[in-house]
Amino acid sequence: MGLAGLKRRGLAPALAAGGLALLALAFLLGALCVGPLRNFAPAEALRGLAAAGFGTEPLAGSDQTILGWRLLRALAAFAVGGMLALSGALLQGLFGNALASPGVLGVSAGASLGASLVLAAIGGFGAGVLGGLAPSPAWITLGALVGALLVLVPLFLVAGAGGRLSMPSLLLAGMAMNALCAGLLAALQSLTLSDFEVARALFAWSFGTLEDRSRAQVTLALAVLALALAGGLLVARELDLLACGEEDAAALGVNVRAVKLATLLLAALLAACAVAVAGQIGFVGLVVPHLVRLLTRRADHRPLLVLSALAGGTLVLATDVLQRAFLPGIDLRPGVVMALLGAPFFLYLLWAKRGELRTW
Repeated sequence: MGLAGLKRRGLAPALAAGGLALLALAFLLGALCVGPLRNFAPAEALRGLAAAGFGTEPLAGSDQTILGWRLLRALAAFAVGGMLALSGALLQGLFGNALASPGVLGVSAGASLGASLVLAAIGGFGAGVLGGLAPSPAWITLGALVGALLVLVPLFLVAGAGGRLSMPSLLLAGMAMNALCAGLLAALQSLTLSDFEVARALFAWSFGTLEDRSRAQVTLALAVLALALAGGLLVARELDLLACGEEDAAALGVNVRAVKLATLLLAALLAACAVAVAGQIGFVGLVVPHLVRLLTRRADHRPLLVLSALAGGTLVLATDVLQRAFLPGIDLRPGVVMALLGAPFFLYLLWAKRGELRTW
């Protein structure tokens, strides 16, 4: 098949998955080799990776510790990118619109607010009430998850009135929750300006961070990504049928309400865990599923979900590695980098899909 035919038909899902997996492995090796303090040769990085995974002889001195930090950061970047992209693919399939994203429900904003409240309370603002507890990753993760789940309650109350889930109502409720969470977060930041450390932590969380990720956080992220991908594959066929219309899907035996609720919960869980681990990183869930569709020229959700998880993880990991390689000493937060990449693409999508906006 020639280049023109490949462009018209798109890549086969298996070929695309293999290419993305190889890219992810290459950038994982790059993440281990490149970074502050010192760079490692690929052979050194592979030897340190073997020591971390199989208990072989570790690198000398502090080199093994440095490589361990880089490995956790790389795995966190891949897992967070995969969760955000998978969440976006599920929401776009549910809404039938390529402009949907995890932030549309306000779940990311709710998770960020929950994490910020824990940071402020434990880190200084309410330390006297909480007895000076350490701001451990477990508390921050729990706060983010609670914040995300609390956002879902008014969404379901508004959009599920009358026993039927209304997509326009859900979108409008999500916009309202985004505005409410943004206002509360701004108020919290204003109240904590006098405490430099707390204000700095809140600022970092607002723009995302991949520094100092713990083993527990990385394990949680990878586990949620794997479980949610398995759950997404279970509803992939139903999402394909919903694309033909709710009435037709129901006639073919699809429990439309149950599929919608399950998909929303999966997307919300993915976005909440991503924010809990790395803070707010926007546009991944919007851009990646659209690029996967352009790459494969396929609309069925089973390959789309798998490829979106792979591509999202690879994208966030790649941007982190390339930034450290070509902009050493400049600490651009991942949320900032993805905004610089994603905002122009979002404007392009708005222009390209301007005809579809009338149906929202």
